[in-house]
Amino acid sequence: MNKTVSIIIPAYNAEKYIEETVASVMAQTYPDWELLIVEDGSVDKTQEIVEKMTNDRIHLIIPQKQGTAALARNAGLDVAKGRYIAFLDADDIWKPDKLEKELALMREKNAGFVFSSYEYADENGVGKGKIAHVPESLTYREALKNTIIFTSTVLFDTEKIPKHLMYMPDVKSEDTATWWNILRQNYTAYGVDEVLVLYRRPANSLSSNKFAAIQRIWNLYRKVEKLSLLYSAYNFVFYAIRTVKRRL
Repeated sequence: MNKTVSIIIPAYNAEKYIEETVASVMAQTYPDWELLIVEDGSVDKTQEIVEKMTNDRIHLIIPQKQGTAALARNAGLDVAKGRYIAFLDADDIWKPDKLEKELALMREKNAGFVFSSYEYADENGVGKGKIAHVPESLTYREALKNTIIFTSTVLFDTEKIPKHLMYMPDVKSEDTATWWNILRQNYTAYGVDEVLVLYRRPANSLSSNKFAAIQRIWNLYRKVEKLSLLYSAYNFVFYAIRTVKRRL
């Protein structure tokens, strides 16, 4: 029986962080995994660093199409062999029991989609003490108002959720668009309210640009989900309040 977790890392100019991120995968208490590092056209030493990694469960993928994290994750999905799919950004860090605890919740809830709480970290990967706590579960309508699901925390079971739903659209905030698309198919995501991931946020990171984040989410409501202006505004109010609380 296939119990392998395929972990997909899109790597672009990640030479400063990739070794620490990979080390956090290798430290997992759940032993059955493969790591797919998708080199996304880096101009630094990312590819060279990965090529020197000797663990035979670590695979370097160089896709034909490059340029966005969505394309890189999709290239990883194309070759993933595991029953389970996890995404991990190239600068984030997993706690050693991340996979083990999420798989336990999957079994408990008979779920196909789980995620966890996470802690914001500085450029050195040191936690700031700011924790994004997650709810026990999220449906589609609830997720529209609460964008708490963070990419590096998710885990999917392809025997419960079709793998094709995990492919990401090439839009801004492609991860959130993907979660919404999955949940719209009457699935529920279940949360582990425990910090299992350190979310590294350098001061100049895309996610630290508040105005850009607001614009991305609004565009998802209107252009991707095609919600009415009134329903978009309704959901946006809840999104904004929750986002401000997380970042204070």
